[in-house]
Amino acid sequence: MSTSRVDSAAWFDEAFAAAPLMAILRGMGAHRSLELARTAWDLGIDVVEIPLQNSEDHAALAAVVAAGAERGKHVGAGTVLDSATVHAAAAAGAAFTVSPGLDLEVVRASEEAGLASLPGVATATEVQHAHVAGLRWLKAFPASLLGTGWFPAMHGPFPEVRFVATGGMNARNAADVLDAGAAVVAVGGALADPAELDRLAEVISR
Repeated sequence: MSTSRVDSAAWFDEAFAAAPLMAILRGMGAHRSLELARTAWDLGIDVVEIPLQNSEDHAALAAVVAAGAERGKHVGAGTVLDSATVHAAAAAGAAFTVSPGLDLEVVRASEEAGLASLPGVATATEVQHAHVAGLRWLKAFPASLLGTGWFPAMHGPFPEVRFVATGGMNARNAADVLDAGAAVVAVGGALADPAELDRLAEVISR
């Protein structure tokens, strides 16, 4: 496990440089997670998140981390709610953590463990707290409920912050959310639907 503190802003700048999409593979088990992670990588999505909510998820994370290492891809742990889960993610070889809300203790624990941190926000107050703490990449959650108007509204007072739209995102609404000002859209189920893959490819090639 790395002990070198990570600059989350710089890390995500590089990680998301190639494509405005991230894959979230929740509760799929190791075998299915590997299949869909490879689908994502083949499509051009470099960043994959495995949410951690049970022992099977931890096994899936370890498996996808190992496969990603062979291809030079970034794999992170999601639904990280406390420092214990940060340490479990780091032990599994995760490169970053994602949280549904803003907890600066989790952010600090992640960065100190060598993992970039992407906390969730839904209000201007949360964005401001994150901005003051030096964070420039944040998860907008739940994006489908926040709506497309949320992104230009937040960019007014926080022009340097980049948002990863998460929650209710798919191949059909991704382009609209990106056009509204999100920097990245996180998708999950769309990767399992062959009919959606062409739409995702179009989003990547924009």
